[in-house]
Amino acid sequence: MSSVNTKKTELTVRVASIKQVAPAIKEFLLEADNVSLPAYSAGSHVVVLMESDEQESKKIFRNPYSLLSDSDGENSYRIAVRLQDSSRGGSVFMHQSVKEGDRLTIKPPANLFAPYWRAKKHVLFAGGVGITPFMSYLPEMLRRSAEVEMHYMFHSNVTGAYQDELSQMLGDKLHCYDSDQSVRCRIYPVMAAQPIGTHVYICGPESLVKAVQSAADELGWPASAIHYEAFSAPAPGKPFVAELKRTGKRIEVGSDESLLEALEAAEVDIQSSCRGGVCGRCMTPLIDGQADHRDQFLSDDEKARQDCVMPCVSRAQNDKLVLDL
Repeated sequence: MSSVNTKKTELTVRVASIKQVAPAIKEFLLEADNVSLPAYSAGSHVVVLMESDEQESKKIFRNPYSLLSDSDGENSYRIAVRLQDSSRGGSVFMHQSVKEGDRLTIKPPANLFAPYWRAKKHVLFAGGVGITPFMSYLPEMLRRSAEVEMHYMFHSNVTGAYQDELSQMLGDKLHCYDSDQSVRCRIYPVMAAQPIGTHVYICGPESLVKAVQSAADELGWPASAIHYEAFSAPAPGKPFVAELKRTGKRIEVGSDESLLEALEAAEVDIQSSCRGGVCGRCMTPLIDGQADHRDQFLSDDEKARQDCVMPCVSRAQNDKLVLDL
């Protein structure tokens, strides 16, 4: 397998090993050939570029994955990929097409989910494959002698990776909840028991993020103490047209692709990072049309102004959006 054509801002890595770490999760060890990989900090992720196997219309999927590795001194990257039931192609590609020795194209590490190191205590809520960013958190937290507590929720028939490794690092500070054994986390009491100055970190399904946020609101926690990461695929919607005002170009956006993906396929230069509507990096001025805002970055007032759009997740309410591009 050959890598996708690269740009200067992209790296080619070799898949050194692949390991099944849970029924639906594979871990990939990525190494560079005769060069040093860029350093990164706890909570970082990389974006993997993957070419679909469709013969009629080749697509490039760009999926972000958290780095599992200890950020201190390793010259390799580890990522874990869950085979999604409703995969649009990315996780299927990684699970079924990628083999040891293959080359992959990735974007250098970026960090949108760094720990707040001045916190009195760190409480981590992980759901399923959402354990991944915390695998880079923990070595650094332990080096700093930070107070940390983890609540890890999973279905053992699907996910639940790294339990032994976590137990060795955390001991009785690790709390596991296997839904397949009807063991569930009572989030509100966990939150209520935390001392002032605690910061909470969440990575997992949207339902988990909302449950923790709801408990925090009820308990009067400041929003600044709640941190979460969302790497969800953009939801489908009806097709529409994106018109680029500066060039007059019209781009068809299919029902099963995001506006960002359609722009990238048309070779429009646009910055992005989280690809999940959280970081705001891909924010694009909106000249005309009504956006269906699906991001978590803009406030309600900003969304109501309809003067910008997050193309990674948001779509058109009607048939067309006119962008300042």
